[in-house]
Amino acid sequence: MARRFSAPYQSEPVSSLASWARNLAVFSLVAVLGSIIIVRFDFLEMKPALATFFGALACAGLSILVGLAAFVAIWQNGSRGMSRILLALLINAMILAYPVYLALQYRKLPPIYDVTTDPIDPPRFEALSRLRTGDGANSPVYAGLYSAEQQRLAYPDIETVELEVPVQRAYEVTLRLVHKRKWLVIDERPPQFPRRIARIEAVARTPIMGFREDVSIRVMPDGEASRVDIRSSSRYFESDLGSNAARITKLIDEINDAVDNAKPVKKPQAPAKVQAKTVKK
Repeated sequence: MARRFSAPYQSEPVSSLASWARNLAVFSLVAVLGSIIIVRFDFLEMKPALATFFGALACAGLSILVGLAAFVAIWQNGSRGMSRILLALLINAMILAYPVYLALQYRKLPPIYDVTTDPIDPPRFEALSRLRTGDGANSPVYAGLYSAEQQRLAYPDIETVELEVPVQRAYEVTLRLVHKRKWLVIDERPPQFPRRIARIEAVARTPIMGFREDVSIRVMPDGEASRVDIRSSSRYFESDLGSNAARITKLIDEINDAVDNAKPVKKPQAPAKVQAKTVKK
């Protein structure tokens, strides 16, 4: 007796557009991570790293368009692949969320890259000046009065820090906070006679891409008190998207809190005098 075999289960094919959307999204994610590694570890110059990053963003945008086309195709012919489209959209949203936020910040914030508490006599870049001479790097010289006016309008609260502590104490507190924030200290000079002006130069990094932003801090006496001036400047790009102002504002708050919350040093108490007792015999 002959056996009758039934035809195997036939499933709908997977949409090739859905597969392309997913593959493009994965490629974009790998390229973005690669560009971040390139910048943070100095594997290439800044321009190739940025080209890789913006190329990855363009690829993510293309993945979204292909994913929308795949959704239309699936809706029309009933093919499979919706999970791949959703995965692609999730990856692209992760990639594009922060750049979109930065683009909105760019429209709201002034196009400046050099922020300081003292625009008239800003702290200078001395040890850092030799690090700002590469291709496309901003000048170590302060950006000028136009930048100062833009800063005044956008960040009016950024002013010199006035502390009711001696200059040595102000320097120690500030240097400790710089180390706590894990900035790379390039030069540190404690206050010395006769002028007693202290300086700290360090390199900070932006949170995501790790772009370098140079910081110069000047601590000088003001009678028995002290004054702290801070300058933070992006090494590249003509707009910092508010990163330098945010860095200075946070450091000002930390310095004030550290000085206000410092416990006064207790003077050691003199040992109590022990009176000899007369022993009666």
